[in-house]
Amino acid sequence: MKKTIDIICVGEILIDYIGNEINTPISKIENYNRFLGGSPTNVAIYSAKLGLQTTLVASCGNDGLGHFMIEKLKENNVNTTQIKELNNYPSSVIFVSKSSATPEFIPYRQADYHIDETQIPDNILEEAKIFHTTCFALSKNPARETILNKAKKAQQLGLQTSIDLNYSDKIWPNREEAMEVIKEYLATKPLVKLSDDDCFRLFNETKSDEYIIAFFQQLGASTICLTKGKDGVVLWDSNLGAVYKKAPLVENIKDTTGAGDAFWTGFLYSKLKSKEPLDCISTAQKLASIKLQHLGGLPDNIPLEDI
Repeated sequence: MKKTIDIICVGEILIDYIGNEINTPISKIENYNRFLGGSPTNVAIYSAKLGLQTTLVASCGNDGLGHFMIEKLKENNVNTTQIKELNNYPSSVIFVSKSSATPEFIPYRQADYHIDETQIPDNILEEAKIFHTTCFALSKNPARETILNKAKKAQQLGLQTSIDLNYSDKIWPNREEAMEVIKEYLATKPLVKLSDDDCFRLFNETKSDEYIIAFFQQLGASTICLTKGKDGVVLWDSNLGAVYKKAPLVENIKDTTGAGDAFWTGFLYSKLKSKEPLDCISTAQKLASIKLQHLGGLPDNIPLEDI
């Protein structure tokens, strides 16, 4: 069967209200700009900007914010047929500080986690190459059960699963439960992206890179990208073992929100092009660098020959 979908992204769609003042706590921010957000949403849009065919599976409110989000997705050539607009839940929003480091955020979650299995029929999975989700998306039912069941089905159908382990105790206070759910997803042998910050929140203490790589490898991860911000990336791959790659210097950082999503989009894009793991990291870093220099999303017309 001809595969017509490069990546199915499943999970949170929401509005990011990003503060105007840089490195200012939310308690002091007076004005915000509105952006379409949510990690799987970003990956779907960024992938489409690179010319990939992406489908977003998500839920929003049947309200002004929901209509804004779907309109933006369509403008960016993301397939929105699997998005549900709900009458009984408003769209989810998050207030985010603009930061040159890890931003502060306050989530107001409503519609985003009401994803059911009818939104991911088997015929859609059969048409796809990669099934991608996030820890955020797995943090609440019914989305959790839907995603776990469909990821297992995706693996059976030969798709490559993928996850951004963007764990936050603010989103998912029960660490023990989170760990059990992560273990279940990692049994599908996914490509795994996680950051130093994610690991600190998940383990509730600082662990060595070696510990982190061994931990997730043993749970089933087929590839692990441990991102360390300006300190580069540790990549583990079953063929290569662990390799460190330093980060390119980025001057004039305007906005860190979504940089991890840009990184992972670059990685998945290269993976789909059958590139070697280190080349995938190079592309990922280039795309993250471009994102860091732009407020909101990635710009249009990214010259693909440069990445």
